[in-house]
Amino acid sequence: MSSGVDADRRLILGGAAALAIGAAASPALAISLPGLGGGGGDGPQAITTHGQVAGELEDGINVFRGIPYGAPTGGAARFMPPEPPKPWGGSKDCRKFGDQSPQLTGGGGVAAWASWARNVGTSEDCLSVNVWTPGLRDGKKRPVMVWMHGGGFSRFNGSSPAYDGVRLARKGDVVVVTLNHRLNAFGYLYLAEIGGPEFADSGNVGQLDLIAALKWVQANIAEFGGDPARVTIFGESGGGAKVSTLMAMPAVRGLFHRAIIQSGPGLTGVSPESATKTAQAFIKAIGAGGPGDLQRAPFSRLVDGLEKLAKEGGGNFRPVVDGRNLPRDPFTPDAPATSADVPVIVGYNATETTILNPGGAAAFDLDWSSLKPALAPTLPGADVDKVIADFRRLRPTATASDLFFHITTLHGMGAGSWTLAERKAAQGQAGAYFYRVEFQTTVDRLRSPHALEIPLVFDTVDKSASLLGPVAADAQVVADQMSAAWLAFARTGSPNATGLASWPRYDPRARSTMIFNVVSRAVNDPYAEERQIIASLPPPPPRA
Repeated sequence: MSSGVDADRRLILGGAAALAIGAAASPALAISLPGLGGGGGDGPQAITTHGQVAGELEDGINVFRGIPYGAPTGGAARFMPPEPPKPWGGSKDCRKFGDQSPQLTGGGGVAAWASWARNVGTSEDCLSVNVWTPGLRDGKKRPVMVWMHGGGFSRFNGSSPAYDGVRLARKGDVVVVTLNHRLNAFGYLYLAEIGGPEFADSGNVGQLDLIAALKWVQANIAEFGGDPARVTIFGESGGGAKVSTLMAMPAVRGLFHRAIIQSGPGLTGVSPESATKTAQAFIKAIGAGGPGDLQRAPFSRLVDGLEKLAKEGGGNFRPVVDGRNLPRDPFTPDAPATSADVPVIVGYNATETTILNPGGAAAFDLDWSSLKPALAPTLPGADVDKVIADFRRLRPTATASDLFFHITTLHGMGAGSWTLAERKAAQGQAGAYFYRVEFQTTVDRLRSPHALEIPLVFDTVDKSASLLGPVAADAQVVADQMSAAWLAFARTGSPNATGLASWPRYDPRARSTMIFNVVSRAVNDPYAEERQIIASLPPPPPRA
């Protein structure tokens, strides 16, 4: 994709500060504002299109947190496309993370992720970015890595210690960006059929927030030492699905140039019909009279509606194939032409379902008599006895629980990931690279669970004791390999890095797969017979 810098840069400070903005837009010009530089008593300072921001220096990296990229989204702005923030005067303190989108609390906690918890505020003034960079205004044109957080499309934020960008920025001389955007009903409540043309964008405003953040990157990242022509978007779980979806949205063309999808292959969106049913159920759940009532209500009332829907097993808030912002399913029936020239890394962890667990705690203690009743609900329409027999033959030393986690991972995250890789490779343009993480944690019999790769990619092993254990020397070895591959990809479009075995492109014949472990290696079509068994099964029920 070609770069698409937003030309409408607003000059929003008076006097000398306005001159500084002009200088910042042209790296050849010097900036001499007091305190504007790489450090000093007041910390690093930067000029954005909407005002000056003050950060802090951490281990030699300039860190800015909570920089607004959009205006508050409450009231009349609720369910509407994002607007730019209002300019501010003086230097804005950007040393603390911004508020997260309103969302349900509790119920989604995982003990293995406890060391990643961070208390942040919650409000509809939630459109902010965080930036880690080795240098400011130095013209070095560093690769830029923009992270989309997980939590489906409903929870969490971009402020977790797991996503700390210091080590990645320092190791790879890159600029790391994380962000917050609207989630759940605030970002994906489709009201077009109920509220009319005024609400035509409502089912995808969470994605439009992401696009606004990427436009902010294009307009501002040179100030932070980054190259707007080398932007990589990457994400895990729901963040991976956000990346997949962005790849099918025409408005994003030119805003990023590489993509990484970690344990979150978003193949389809939600149909307008299904999304309208969800909206109707949501309006009923909170007793609202319609979209206007929803806009006037305090956000806590909408959160109450989310809780009620969740208790009833409803609330499928995801991007909507609205024919407007998202004209088609992201990767069904094929890869989108909009991003045909964007290379992709996609992959999954070997036992995603030890955390994404459809069998509950009992799944860790299955025996051969209890495996079939545990597995059958996850394989509707399949000959479960034959599946078990085939996998026992192929993995004769595996326990019943081992097979449960292995089969459910392959049938879900594994199959979705290799399907995306195959469809991307079939375009025959930019490369697709496929991986599988087989490194295992020693914590709580989790093996290679969902989200294990996050501290390996960000090199935040030291912030991940609850997932990796207090002594994680082997994890650091894998982190050195994975972070190096991700950094190489951000820099060149290929993940081949010094010290890592050669990683060929994926194609439907060789099916080259990088197996990440203490000793990583690329293998052609690993576990081919297992893959063929899974491919022969009825697919999981489609998400409406």
